[in-house]
Amino acid sequence: LYLACLDPVGERLLGAVRTAMAEPAADAPPTSLRVLAALFTALEGRRDAWFVLYDATLPPDSDAARRASYYRSAIDDLAATGTADLLQSAGASDPLDADALKYAWRGLCTALVRWWINHPDQSPEDMTQRCARIFAAARAIGLTDDGHA
Repeated sequence: LYLACLDPVGERLLGAVRTAMAEPAADAPPTSLRVLAALFTALEGRRDAWFVLYDATLPPDSDAARRASYYRSAIDDLAATGTADLLQSAGASDPLDADALKYAWRGLCTALVRWWINHPDQSPEDMTQRCARIFAAARAIGLTDDGHA
């Protein structure tokens, strides 16, 4: 029964991330915002579905745990590519930085989905705009007065 719920969720989320990470149009938002918009859109109407895929209580040797691991690994591989590209474009090339950012990204996505569940009045578009504002503020915090980190 768990697999009957897990597979559609895993396929929907993995497909959404793959599509969002495809080569963007010149005027497309940054990859991070495209991915979040895709996740929010894929989860709309079933926001708790994120936690079907990221359920830490699955018995470790169960079919459900193995299947969830497959989807999580595939999404993590895409996240690893995205975070490495992001860091490389910022002039950072340490693979451990990319690995750490991949974990931080998963945690951020989980935290945002959890927040979103607690704010059912927020649409996927509202959440994407909120994330854009948060990212802009984070970029501003990381810059000095002369515009450099």
